Amino acid sequence: GVVRLETVIKDIEDAVFAKIKESRDVSDEEARNTAKIVGLAAIKYADLSNQASKEYIFDIERFTSFEGNTGPYILYTIVRIKSILAKYEESSDVKVDYSYLKPAIHESEKALGLELSKFNYVLNNAWKEIAPHRICQYIYSLSNLFNSFYHEVKILSEEDKERKLSYLALILLTKSVLEDCIDILAIKAPERM
Repeated sequence: GVVRLETVIKDIEDAVFAKIKESRDVSDEEARNTAKIVGLAAIKYADLSNQASKEYIFDIERFTSFEGNTGPYILYTIVRIKSILAKYEESSDVKVDYSYLKPAIHESEKALGLELSKFNYVLNNAWKEIAPHRICQYIYSLSNLFNSFYHEVKILSEEDKERKLSYLALILLTKSVLEDCIDILAIKAPERM
């Protein structure tokens, strides 16, 4: 049968709301507002991440997952980066910018930097091919590489100040690229999840 879009949006928002409430202690109002942003992102990302010429099965459970190639996973990655940068800013008066970037010393750091360097190429090809799914593939790959870097390297507890600033500059650049990409896809990221 045919399902109305407003029903799909409500079902997705309700699913995301339930996941937020079970994982964090937040007010219903904050959870509802976040669920609206994340739910809409889940729908848009699910639709845009598939080639326009191919069909897909609409699966609420899969689309609202905070793991895998989903809108919520991408948004969670952005929110995680924002959180790291905010924690750093609370404890330091040195402002992070790209001038602090240094040559990579960890494999995950190098892989993340190389993926970031593909930004213009990916956007150019997505535009030429009229293929937003290429942008989705890119930000999923970028999110995975950031999360590998995050798990391998202790960013905020790094004792070498220059190295720490380099890590922070790298994740600041990652956040900027991810936000630019989701903006192109007409997706917004919440401040917290």
